[in-house]
Amino acid sequence: MAAHEYDPDDNFDHAFHAQPDLDEADALEAVAWQFLLLVNPDDEDAAQSQLTAFRQQLEDHGDATDPAALLREAIDWKAGFCAPEDDAQALMEVVDELVSRWQLRIDWDLDEDDEDDLPDPVDLLQSAHVQLRARHFSLWTVETGAHQLAGWIIRERDEEAMQLIAGALGMHARTGVG
Repeated sequence: MAAHEYDPDDNFDHAFHAQPDLDEADALEAVAWQFLLLVNPDDEDAAQSQLTAFRQQLEDHGDATDPAALLREAIDWKAGFCAPEDDAQALMEVVDELVSRWQLRIDWDLDEDDEDDLPDPVDLLQSAHVQLRARHFSLWTVETGAHQLAGWIIRERDEEAMQLIAGALGMHARTGVG
């Protein structure tokens, strides 16, 4: 796969306009790059690192693997989350890690006594979604086809772009918990 430098300010021009010298692999990489820029706001270095990991996964697995799954793997615990749907503790830890990038904190509204009896992970995600929305961020969830809760956080102003990019990548993603 050819390595291209993409301008993050190109308004997705590379991803959505036909170019005579752009093959399918390059188009996938261009859309993946735009996705990574959205899930890593103001951190192009992190996006580049995750693009490198994505490229390596594509090279290792070839066309037989779902690119959306490879992207989820490339961003896990860096710009995205994926936790078993019944593991509230893991979900809180990964979301806390993600929001710390912006010096934010989610108030999980738990007492020390609640540690053994945690709320349903879907309820926790809903709470995180509401709190992030108040700070102009948007929590997204994506269907994985497994018993997992997965997604990412972007700036609220980037929701329309994310909807286009997620669709182009074949991801069934939405804001909040669906």
